[in-house]
Amino acid sequence: MEIERKFLVKELPADLEQYPHIEIEQGYLCTSPTLRIRKAGDAFWLTVKEKIQTESGAIHNREEEFKLTKEAYQALKAKCDGRMVCKTRYKIPLNHNEYTAELDIFHGFHEGLRIVEVEFSSTIAADTFVPPSWFGEDVSQLPQYRNSYMAFQQ
Repeated sequence: MEIERKFLVKELPADLEQYPHIEIEQGYLCTSPTLRIRKAGDAFWLTVKEKIQTESGAIHNREEEFKLTKEAYQALKAKCDGRMVCKTRYKIPLNHNEYTAELDIFHGFHEGLRIVEVEFSSTIAADTFVPPSWFGEDVSQLPQYRNSYMAFQQ
């Protein structure tokens, strides 16, 4: 189970390059349930996600990941609908390493868009999380900020 909240970014953290980061390319084979392929650095993944409806403001997904070979990734990439979503992901510790902010800076068609996600161990933790000052608007429930939605924007 994945429990997360998603925010726009008001300002980038200082010394951003000091944090671990990776280039990500991902595409979608299906969006209900979500079937996503992802290249993250030299690793290749197939992810199956299914949204779970809750009363919480956080996003709840059932999620399973499967490692792919580069060849399998390339074969599936040719079958993706929409466009590939490309971004640099930074992992930034928060609250004395209690949480990790995954800051995505998008490239290509979505150049300049910045979204940060935080995953939680429980709905209570997600609902009571107080974001740092560099976080912007909470967009967890806005579909236009889902990567699967962005892959199909015109």
